Amino acid sequence: MTEDKDAPLRSDARRNRERILAVALEELTRSADAPLNAIAKKAGVGQGTFYRHFPNREALVLELYRHEMQQVADSAAELLAVHAPDRALREWMDRLARFALTKVGLADAIRQAAGAPGSPGRPRPAPVLAAAEVLLRAAEEAGTIRPGVSADDFFLAIAGLWQIGPSDDWQARAGRLMDLVMDALRAGAPKQ
Repeated sequence: MTEDKDAPLRSDARRNRERILAVALEELTRSADAPLNAIAKKAGVGQGTFYRHFPNREALVLELYRHEMQQVADSAAELLAVHAPDRALREWMDRLARFALTKVGLADAIRQAAGAPGSPGRPRPAPVLAAAEVLLRAAEEAGTIRPGVSADDFFLAIAGLWQIGPSDDWQARAGRLMDLVMDALRAGAPKQ
């Protein structure tokens, strides 16, 4: 019997997968060469369970990157449901900053995985771009940011985020950068 890759996971399999991803994020951020068996052991799963979810290092790293990116993207709607659009955008920017730090920590592992023979390559950032577009349009419609800023414009403005190293007091620096970008987005807003 073959397993359908798109079929929903049983709750125990989903929990195992989530634990593996959480441990892998921590371990691979620390060291791109973290042993897979150590990740499995720390996640509390056996080798068979681990390899059923992630048949090799490349699959794990690329799924971790995709998973983290999707988490950030999904948080946009959650934030819009409970905050005014400009506040939701600013809080989402903080989540994006944490994702950027994760990406910096995983950069070596991602490069190795994306460059491996037969690798599908690095996942496209489409979910994050779409989330930024939703937040920008909501804030624009509310009149709290300047009109006409696209997701591409936004990501060009925050490009410095990916230059902040994990040891450079990243949280304070990222916060200042995000505040500057938010101030720039608010400049020229109809409802100032």
